[in-house]
Amino acid sequence: MSRQNSRDTTPEVAVRKILHAAGLRYRVNVPVPGMPRRTIDIVFPKAKVAIFLDGCFWHGCPEHATQPKANAEWWRTKLGKNMTRDQETTEHLRAEGWTVLRYWEHEVPDRVAEDVKAAILRHKPVKQNRP
Repeated sequence: MSRQNSRDTTPEVAVRKILHAAGLRYRVNVPVPGMPRRTIDIVFPKAKVAIFLDGCFWHGCPEHATQPKANAEWWRTKLGKNMTRDQETTEHLRAEGWTVLRYWEHEVPDRVAEDVKAAILRHKPVKQNRP
């Protein structure tokens, strides 16, 4: 498990490239405020938008998740804890006023980026012209 990439995965990098090309600036792998050892994949701090790109195996994708046959009970417990932790993290951030967007690794990066851009635009403060 230690050899698994926990950051800069192919789906993350693809989405980040699209967002950056659109002129959006973000932070990556930011610790979740008030929750030790948890990080947000892509963060727009001023807009308070948190994006997670979850791996199908590790986070229990309903379409692609598999259950290993060797040491099945240990894996069932491990993967169940991951899904519980994801839910706790989402609830915590939403309670703190964040918009939380979660996507699976198999989702099309262009569509993910469009959703993210729309969320950022909803939270962008409107500039007011002064006389």
